[in-house]
Amino acid sequence: MAEFIMKDLVDKRGIADQFEIASAATSTEEIWNGRGNPVYPPAKRKLAEHGISCEGKRARQMTKRDYQYYDLLICMDNWNLRNMRKFVGSDPDGKVHLLMEYTDRPGEVSDPWYTGDFDETWNDVSEGCAGLLEFLGYGV
Repeated sequence: MAEFIMKDLVDKRGIADQFEIASAATSTEEIWNGRGNPVYPPAKRKLAEHGISCEGKRARQMTKRDYQYYDLLICMDNWNLRNMRKFVGSDPDGKVHLLMEYTDRPGEVSDPWYTGDFDETWNDVSEGCAGLLEFLGYGV
């Protein structure tokens, strides 16, 4: 959801050409079939409620190269943060962060896989993405 919410925010601000936004799995849970699973149907429905498409997206596995390629690597929760550190090691460039660090309520994004509450997740991710844009100098 975060990939597509962030893409929507930068597109609506006319700054999409200044960003490359992608998501990647830090575990193999969504990659088990060798092709990567599509976006989880309830997440896809929540995005569609807000006019955001995620058609064609399939999960891909994070790689060590992602650390060298991207300026920031944003995690939704501490479990993803721990898994990401297995790929990137010590994070000497300070690129790895939790999304909610960019809000007034640092912590983890509510995980709808466990809570079933996609509204809460939508709110967390939207707030985090807006805060990240503000941090980057593209105030909301």
